[in-house]
Amino acid sequence: MAQCSVELDEVFLALADPTRRTVLHRLGQGPASVGDLARDATMTLPSFLKHVRMLESSGLIRTAKSGRVRVCELNRERFAVVENWLAEQHRLWEARTDRLERFVTDPKE
Repeated sequence: MAQCSVELDEVFLALADPTRRTVLHRLGQGPASVGDLARDATMTLPSFLKHVRMLESSGLIRTAKSGRVRVCELNRERFAVVENWLAEQHRLWEARTDRLERFVTDPKE
């Protein structure tokens, strides 16, 4: 559970920033070079590269260098960490609300 928690923390930390979410949204359309991604950003390239590194270290993207160009690609499998956590939370809260509903509606309680 501790390892899953660390992975989840890394992913949510990466998702917490709007610049990184914009990059992920763009990469959802297909791979792109760092230069192309940075073109729309309102910051310097070194600052933008920190965001790319964060996304890469969290596992949400993969990068590969082709000559002088670094290409970024979305790692869709990594989103399973969030999906699994959200599904677990949904089951937990669904069970709690079901118990609350039974308590409120069952006259025997």
